[in-house]
Amino acid sequence: VLSFKMSVEVEQKFLFDSDTLKAIEDIGDCVGQKRFHDQYFDTPDFQLTLRDVWLRRRKQSWELKCPIDPVKGAAETGREQSLCTRYKEITNLPEIYQRVKEVIKDAREDCDADVPPSDEDDSWLSKLKLCCFAEFTTTRRSFTLKGEDGVKIDLDQADFGYHVGEIEVLVPEGGDIQSAQEKIRHTAQRLGLNQERRVEGKMTVYLKRYRPEQYAILLSAHVL
Repeated sequence: VLSFKMSVEVEQKFLFDSDTLKAIEDIGDCVGQKRFHDQYFDTPDFQLTLRDVWLRRRKQSWELKCPIDPVKGAAETGREQSLCTRYKEITNLPEIYQRVKEVIKDAREDCDADVPPSDEDDSWLSKLKLCCFAEFTTTRRSFTLKGEDGVKIDLDQADFGYHVGEIEVLVPEGGDIQSAQEKIRHTAQRLGLNQERRVEGKMTVYLKRYRPEQYAILLSAHVL
């Protein structure tokens, strides 16, 4: 059985303007800007995304984001749950391949005995009937916060005309997710963010604009 360490990404998205940017620059340090191209893959009947599983290729590197189970015994308010998202992040390709095969119902039997794919080999995509359903480029400015260890702020501008910010904390597998959520809540307060509901991410906006059928199906399944 494959077993690799993974991290949990806890994040809250926010909309930003010039005032928010000034607040971020006051309490944080810009650690760089980068541009990257993302492709997302699923089966024609949305077997991955209907389970809130997101398979992405960025700069020839693969990542699988899977929902995590609710925190046992966590005394969370509905508001905290609704503002933050929490996903396991898997970046090891053989592990990604194994997880995707587990999710896809009609993965062919001969997949069980085959060799895990390499970064240079895309044949596994067609074998599992995976095709690209979303593709866009993002320009990202990243900040770390003074006096708040482990918190990162990203300001994203997607090439389809949507911009959104993210406050993110990466937690090692088995780590303290509640503490991460508290750091995010505190950061949001410092930035003067006063959100009552979750802000749409780039993918939600992309699907709504360019893949309305998939958007409607995921919305009715309460994935979005």
